Amino acid sequence: MTIMTMTKADRFWDRHAKGYAKRPVADEAAYQRKLEVTQTYFRPEMEVLEFGCGTGTTALIHAPFVKHIRAVDLSAKMLEIAQAKADAAGVCNVTFEKSDIASFSAPEASYDVVMAHSLLHLLEDKDAAITKIFRLLKPGGYFVSSTVCIGGQMPWLRVLLPIGRCLGLLPLVKFFTPDELAQSLTGAGFRIEHSWQPGKRKGVFIVALKP
Repeated sequence: MTIMTMTKADRFWDRHAKGYAKRPVADEAAYQRKLEVTQTYFRPEMEVLEFGCGTGTTALIHAPFVKHIRAVDLSAKMLEIAQAKADAAGVCNVTFEKSDIASFSAPEASYDVVMAHSLLHLLEDKDAAITKIFRLLKPGGYFVSSTVCIGGQMPWLRVLLPIGRCLGLLPLVKFFTPDELAQSLTGAGFRIEHSWQPGKRKGVFIVALKP
């Protein structure tokens, strides 16, 4: 039997799961555009993986367009809400499970698409995550991400965020620019096919191809 211990990140997101589920999308028009663009890359036979699926909204919306989505998150409370949504909607081709990128296990070249929305800036090592995602994708597969890039902006956050994290009020947040994110992707071997940022302080939406 494997014994899983809770980390500070697990506890943070478990505490905020109910509030997160109730919070409306900050920019509904941008969210809908990202959904539409993503769906142009989907095919009915595709196997999809989503890291940081949260309460499952995006995975459940995309479910009708692909064969199967494996949706993972480190918060058990988020996943409980996600599964309840799937059950209520009668969605059977999304599998929810507890994991993070570091501990996630699957054979190389397993997936046609990997998604990670509002996640890369919350990781200790985004480059390691991107490298792992590249390995998990089949040749010709796509990595779809939306990432907050606040490097070079709001310098006061560099003081506030660590304090908030120590108090358990805020998660880990890493600072990097859109250009630095693009460099991480291309450095891992990806080719950027689509990039869009709806506003200076909005998340950068990227579709990257594994050649």
